[in-house]
Amino acid sequence: MDTTQLLKGVLDVAVLAVVAEEDGYGYDVVRRLRAAGLAEVGDASVYGTLRRLYSQGALTSYVVPSDEGPHRKYYGINAQGRAMLAAQRKDWREFAGTMARLLEVEAA
Repeated sequence: MDTTQLLKGVLDVAVLAVVAEEDGYGYDVVRRLRAAGLAEVGDASVYGTLRRLYSQGALTSYVVPSDEGPHRKYYGINAQGRAMLAAQRKDWREFAGTMARLLEVEAA
């Protein structure tokens, strides 16, 4: 199954969940998503999602100087982002439960 369309639908909640664990810069968030099993996630998609969530007020950002290259823009979750994450976690559990029930019926 091609999971790219599924990934588009859950990228916001995945990014929020990763940043809720620990602040991160763009490529760090990409790396952590891939390490968690989302191997097909694209760099540009994650960078765009971070910028959009920041614009929506769900994330904060700050710049950390780097001796090894350009400065890095880190993103952290704020109260609004935590509320979004909690709501999306609830929605995901309900949706996943519904899909599990549908797929179990087919198997029976």
